[in-house]
Amino acid sequence: MISNGFHARELAVLRRLTTPERIQRFLDEDVGYNKEKSGPTCRSPRRVLADRLAQCLEGALFGAAALRVQGFEPLLLDLEAVRDDDHVPALFRQRGCWGAVAKSNYAGLRFREPVYRSLRELAMSYFEHYYNPDGEKTLRTFSRPVNLRRFDRIDWMTTDEDLWAISDYLFSIPHRRLITTGVARRLNRMDRRLKAAGEVGAE
Repeated sequence: MISNGFHARELAVLRRLTTPERIQRFLDEDVGYNKEKSGPTCRSPRRVLADRLAQCLEGALFGAAALRVQGFEPLLLDLEAVRDDDHVPALFRQRGCWGAVAKSNYAGLRFREPVYRSLRELAMSYFEHYYNPDGEKTLRTFSRPVNLRRFDRIDWMTTDEDLWAISDYLFSIPHRRLITTGVARRLNRMDRRLKAAGEVGAE
């Protein structure tokens, strides 16, 4: 049996993840962090289920697929940084407010409760936790929501191929600025305690 491209045993796992919180717990506790030791990857949710490994974008793709199984739209948000990697959460909306599911080696860049009235509010919730190894606060812009239905034609949930088309698309679309250049020049470095707290549990 295949549903949404998944085999029955795969779908059984996804159907048990009945809430965004359970999806996040699965990503945190059952999926290790993919350090891409053999080179960059952009693997589908099927491959994440098989290998139980994911980096940021792979975790977001898995989260979007799991949310879709539960009846949500499969949405991604791209957070863009300077002197740092982008971060991609999977979005969901409940009672008119936005929340997010995400995979990260930084504790503060993961789950967001659905309490944010706008995407800008949600994006700003990541600001103080988004930093590079030098302690710079690096988050600058955010994208519009990207509905992954547009990539159904390439079987994004189940393909064995890397999904660079999605990565390239997120990079290419317009992003909205969160802070001005003047504000960015006056930012403080991370508090060492908050920095250390964000790195708890890093793999």
